[in-house]
Amino acid sequence: MKLKALVLVATFAIASVAGADGTGNTQMGKSMGLKDLGSADVQKQSDADLTAVVSKGKGKMPAYGGKLSDEDISALVKYVRTLKK
Repeated sequence: MKLKALVLVATFAIASVAGADGTGNTQMGKSMGLKDLGSADVQKQSDADLTAVVSKGKGKMPAYGGKLSDEDISALVKYVRTLKK
């Protein structure tokens, strides 16, 4: 998959819940109690931890392991890293 497509996948997956900026300041993000993806609490997690959350889900967040490829999940984790405050 081309990088542009990976960025689109990552952006859509995050924006649908966390908002385009990753702050969680959306109706769904607020109802789920989503943390700001750029916050120290999220950013201090290892890539492996973030990958596990995306793949297996956590709390109210559904698992995307069966919906996104490993490559797409890796791109999503990389995108989350760009949101660091």
